[in-house]
Amino acid sequence: MKVMILAAGKGERLRPLTLHTPKPLVQAGGLPLIEHQLLSLRRAGFDELVINHAWLGQQIEDYLGDGARFDVSIRYSAEGEPLETGGGIFRALPLLGSEPFAVANGDIWTDFDYAHLHNALADGDLAHLVLVANPEHNGRGDFCLREGRVSDYREGEPSFTYSGIAVLHPALFAASQDGAFKLAPLLREAMAAGRVSGELHEGRWVDVGTHERLAEVERLLAAR
Repeated sequence: MKVMILAAGKGERLRPLTLHTPKPLVQAGGLPLIEHQLLSLRRAGFDELVINHAWLGQQIEDYLGDGARFDVSIRYSAEGEPLETGGGIFRALPLLGSEPFAVANGDIWTDFDYAHLHNALADGDLAHLVLVANPEHNGRGDFCLREGRVSDYREGEPSFTYSGIAVLHPALFAASQDGAFKLAPLLREAMAAGRVSGELHEGRWVDVGTHERLAEVERLLAAR
């Protein structure tokens, strides 16, 4: 299975670090965030990667190269201007092929075992999402999870946060067109059709969107 690392964000809340460095190359524990992801994916058996980029994206290509020094193969989808998550994935579909593929945000840090994703997508489903307990910055949550099936947020029901990790089927994008668009509306359509499964990761997960959360990752890594 191929995997796409999403690395096109500008990381405006991490300025001034991201004024001259793309967010996925911001370091935690001596390694860029995206390298933590790449190494975890490789340990889990993923060796064909697609990475999209926009802001200062050439730096990502210069650092990771073709992936050979990490024992993986990397291809790049250069966007110029960010296409949002949905648009970025859609633009990269020719590199990802016709089979289901994994996706992972390049700016998260987690101890999730990506090996869980290899056989996660059941026949007929369009997506499998990894959810986490709601962090302080997303207390409402995104989606509900019951008996392995994911549905949209419902007031009064337990909810969880989408981790930025998933397995997607290319058919999820069948009606999409090239351009900037969000992934969430496509996922909600698939949920309404009963075609989204999920799992809850109860380990470590940090969305490194601020200096405070970057410091949290540094603490977690120092404690390992």
